[in-house]
Amino acid sequence: MTITDSGAAKGADKGNSGAAELTSRVSLSGVHKRFGDLEVLKGVDVDVEPGEVVVLIGASGSGKSTLLRIMCDLERADEGEVWVGGVPLHDRGRAPEILGHVGMVFQQFNLFPHKTALGNVTLALRKVRGLDRAAAEERGRAVLTRVGLADKADSYPAQLSGGQQQRVAIARALAMDPAIMFFDEPTSALDPELVGEVTGVMRSLAQDGMTMVVVTHEMRFARDTADRVVFMDGGVVLEQGPPERVFGSPEQERTRQFLHRVLDT
Repeated sequence: MTITDSGAAKGADKGNSGAAELTSRVSLSGVHKRFGDLEVLKGVDVDVEPGEVVVLIGASGSGKSTLLRIMCDLERADEGEVWVGGVPLHDRGRAPEILGHVGMVFQQFNLFPHKTALGNVTLALRKVRGLDRAAAEERGRAVLTRVGLADKADSYPAQLSGGQQQRVAIARALAMDPAIMFFDEPTSALDPELVGEVTGVMRSLAQDGMTMVVVTHEMRFARDTADRVVFMDGGVVLEQGPPERVFGSPEQERTRQFLHRVLDT
């Protein structure tokens, strides 16, 4: 992908690739979101540069997942500006331009049970991108290999572990050659012993320069992999910075309280 915004050098250095017509920058300014009388986001400003891995942490209900869903256009902000890949999502006429160019991995795997791993990965390639079967399967096998599942291409979801199913879901997103990958607590539905195989794939993507925004409770992943950690509390960004500073010497008392609780459990 040719990145055209101010973070081009970093993205190019880390080898980021994606849809040619999109950049991989994300920018949110003054974002508010309400569900009825509940204001979930209260004027959030967040930028993600090309090739950057940003990890959102915070207690349940702090607004992390809502913010992520707004970034990938699964929710709409009530106020503020949202730019993803150079597309203004607050301009509803242009928002569909990101369709198929950002990847989203959810807590649940959302695989079709009647399709093999390869069938799940190739479905959008054929239906959305219009690839023929041979081209779709070639691409599908390549991304399954990328996530360590080359030998599971013909297996059905029921024949796979939870970690393997989530890796198929990651492969499905990667198959579309996204400019940006969003992850919403991708390991929360897994048994603890399976978490590592999923975070290992995510670390590999980060090392390859994929622009990533991740909501997670896996503090080791956040500490070891993030370029920047964003701590949210009560619908606002309370603190953000490099993981070594946020984890090592947080500035806000609320951040210290949260980290003390989650790191001691």
